[in-house]
Order: sequence, then C-alpha cells, then structure tokens
Amino acid sequence: MSTPDLFTPVRLGRFDLPNRIVMAPMTRSRAGAGNVPTPLMATYYGQRATAGLIITEATQVRADAQGYPDTPGIHTNEQAAGWRRVADAVHERGGRIFTQIWHTGRVSHPLFQPDGGLPVAPSAIPLAGQVYTHEGMKDYVVPRALDAEEIPGIVRAFAEAARRAVFDAGLDGVEIHGANGYLIDQFLRDGTNQRTDGYGGSIANRARFLFEVTEAVAAAIGADRVGVRLSPTGTFNSMSDSDPLATFSHATEGLNRFGLAYLHIIEGLPGSAMAKPEDAPAVAPALRRLFNGLFMINGGYDRATGDAALAERAADLVSYGAPFIANPDLPARFRQGAPLAVGDRASFYGGTEVGYTDYPALDSALVA
Repeated sequence: MSTPDLFTPVRLGRFDLPNRIVMAPMTRSRAGAGNVPTPLMATYYGQRATAGLIITEATQVRADAQGYPDTPGIHTNEQAAGWRRVADAVHERGGRIFTQIWHTGRVSHPLFQPDGGLPVAPSAIPLAGQVYTHEGMKDYVVPRALDAEEIPGIVRAFAEAARRAVFDAGLDGVEIHGANGYLIDQFLRDGTNQRTDGYGGSIANRARFLFEVTEAVAAAIGADRVGVRLSPTGTFNSMSDSDPLATFSHATEGLNRFGLAYLHIIEGLPGSAMAKPEDAPAVAPALRRLFNGLFMINGGYDRATGDAALAERAADLVSYGAPFIANPDLPARFRQGAPLAVGDRASFYGGTEVGYTDYPALDSALVA
C-alpha cells in the first residue's frame, strides 16, 4: 500500500476528492438581512473550490439557534436560495461543499432569540464571559434548561435543515456541529449536562441527543452525505468533561452504526489555538482506532505536519482553517511550496470584501 499524502485522492461518501486538504468551517459573520447568504459569500467559497472539500461556516438550523451576529441560517426559503448561489459558485469550479449545521444552545443571548427569551441548554448553567452583539458586548445569561418534550423538535430541525441544504440549496452534504461548546457538545459533556432524565447522567444518556440528531439527519439525506465534528478536549466556551476519553469513545463507537462520510476531530498540535490542555491526555488517537470510516483532524497543521499525519495513518484527511482565509488557493501553495499569506485578524468577523474576498491567489485567474 502506498503512503498517502495531502494530494492523494480519496473517496468520501459518494464523492471522489482530488486531494485531502479540507477547508474547515469558520464563522465569518457576513450573512445579509434575514441571515441569508450573500453573493459575496458565493464569491468567497467559489474562490476556495480547489480544496478537496469545503465545509462552510456554521449555519443555524432554526431561528433560536443563533449565537452571533450575521451568521447564516438554513431554515427559510430565502436562506436556501442564498446557499444555492454558494453551491453553484463552488460546483462551477469543480469543487465539493458541505455546510456545517448547528444550534448554539447556551452560547447565545436574548438579543438573538426571536422572542427575546432565554437561550436553551441541557442544564441552566451559564458560561463565563461576554458575547458580541449589534448592541456591543453583553454578559452571557443563565440559559433555560430544555424540557425533554422540546428535544425532538430540535432533532427535527436538524433533519429539516439538512434536507433544505441538499435538496433545496444544492449543497453536497452537511457536517453536524457537535464541537466547541455548542448545543450537542453541551449535552455530551458532564461539565454542562447535569440532567437527571434520559438525556443526562450516564455517558449513554448524554450521547443520546447526538445519536438522535445523527440518525435523523442521515435518514433525511443519506449517511454518505453526513459528517460529524467533535472536540473531545476542547475548553472553548467554558467546556469540560470529567473523562473525555470515556465520553468520546462511547460517542465514536455509537456513530459507527450510521455509516457516516467522516468523523472530524479537533485536537490541535501543541501550541495551536485548539491544542488540548497540557495536563490532558490525547484522545484523538484512541478515536482514530475506534472509528470505522474516514477520520479527519484539525488544529494547527501545515503542509509538512499534514503529510506526516496522513503517512502515519493518524488521519485520512486534514482540515485547515485560518490558512484558507488569506490563501484562497491553499492547495496550489502547498503543492508549489509557496509562502503563505497571513490573514488580517481585524477583518475575520463581519465587514465587506476587505479581508474576505480580496486576498490574491498565486494565479490571479483562480479568484477572478
């Protein structure tokens, strides 16, 4: 068997990828009125179509799922039409694109809620810090614990969002966002889930919501169009778990039964923004051994470390976040050993085409 590298083609679900360089999901907060994807967003994703796979920024499955300004949704006809323009722009350049679907749960504020009410969560446990809103920085509030009878409605919202994404918007698939402290992650980890019903307590109960969402989404669009993202040792959004190896091993083994397109794990290299705490054991290698399908990793990789991870069979694909912001032609730069441009952090979130679609490619025709 030959040793794979970032430019070895791979079959992902029903799609043949020309390389294993995945554009990771990144919030950019540039949706228009009604959280509708804009033509500028179509340009942005179209410029990056040489990625083996694009995974878009996280996208609300329903109105109360929002947690940040100007993040797109996929729960209205207008939003689906906006995503159709994005999908067309990527497909016209030969690319493949999944959208990441999420519910932010407690990582929200009444200003983002349609009725001005409290954000929801598995338990009424607030996170530390503040959230940016159009009215400035606001303290996070104590969320409202979901009643058990409300949970099936959120599961259905994920499935309906997936249907809209694929059958109305023409996107190739979806990634279920189970990472980074958002609602599914809040159910999974015991630092945020103190329920005493069938969705709390044991690891099996805490993983129930993840499995129900995954089952519903896979039934809606086909499991070979579905990926799942998890962050077993991540602390972003005040997250913690008393035994991440046990929790996420159970989650990974349970996900095997669906025949997913891939499992996407965030556990960054030392020194990266998504690196595990120094005193925490690594979990990703164990999950790699447990998962039966394609395994994707994320967190501070470059060309050399990405190739090394693939050669060592630590993963089948590597996703890149920030490098894709300033390098729309990242695969070409990797292949040629060209220097990478550095993104302007001041323009990462919100704004116009500046710091979004104005980064040049090595061949300017690629982003024309």
